[in-house]
Amino acid sequence: MEALVREKMMVDEKTGGEKILDTSGLHCPMPVLLTRRRLRTLTPGTRLVVMATDPLAELDLANFCREEGHVLISVSKDADRITVRIERG
Repeated sequence: MEALVREKMMVDEKTGGEKILDTSGLHCPMPVLLTRRRLRTLTPGTRLVVMATDPLAELDLANFCREEGHVLISVSKDADRITVRIERG
């Protein structure tokens, strides 16, 4: 599992300072757990883009942000992926 986690945690500095976490293919609770882990490494105000294929990730990440004091910037969906932008609180 740890190898899968490392593979899915990619950071792309070419996105205007936003960090990217791709949790595609993972199911609850992994998208939230990996998001929590990644946000802990960032300074307040930094934005994280979380990509997920788990249909519950939108609700789970919204609740996570509310409970942990992060700002949910936006949520977008396409046919098979949810993209959530979060600003670390």
